[in-house]
Amino acid sequence: MTVILGIDPGSRICGYGLIRVRGNTFDYIASGVIRMGEQAFPDRLHTIFTDISDIIDEHTPDVVAVEEVFMGKNASSALKLGQARGAAIVACTHHRLPVAEYAARKVKQALVGKGQADKKQVQQMVKSLLGLSRVPPEDAADALAIAICHANTQHTLVKMAGVKSGRRGRLRES
Repeated sequence: MTVILGIDPGSRICGYGLIRVRGNTFDYIASGVIRMGEQAFPDRLHTIFTDISDIIDEHTPDVVAVEEVFMGKNASSALKLGQARGAAIVACTHHRLPVAEYAARKVKQALVGKGQADKKQVQQMVKSLLGLSRVPPEDAADALAIAICHANTQHTLVKMAGVKSGRRGRLRES
């Protein structure tokens, strides 16, 4: 069993989601959003760091998957997103957790089958794959999608390599 923490970083809203992986099945553990509101930017980064640290302390994940920064039309927004992402990653590495990174396009491809999927399609697929009674909020759904993408990627790599996954990302031969 592996517990994966998925993080959809943002400088105003940061989504998180935790799943447990057992073979080919996923169990929902928790998800939500960290809202920073109108705090000064350095305070938002601190909030991301402390809240992600608290989530790690509460749920003790084995590995973390984080969405990569994409360059949109606004360079300033991309820089802030990168800093928010950095605060989340530092919280994870502070807890000695391995961190995997995935492009948004790859996550959408892994869940919906096309890299141009919209938010609603991702939300519906997360709901379906995790057997949830309702669609999770956008940022939480994105974080859960990142965790599912990581689980599928690791499962495929392990099958290709002919090894079984161990705790904290260590591999052992079958």
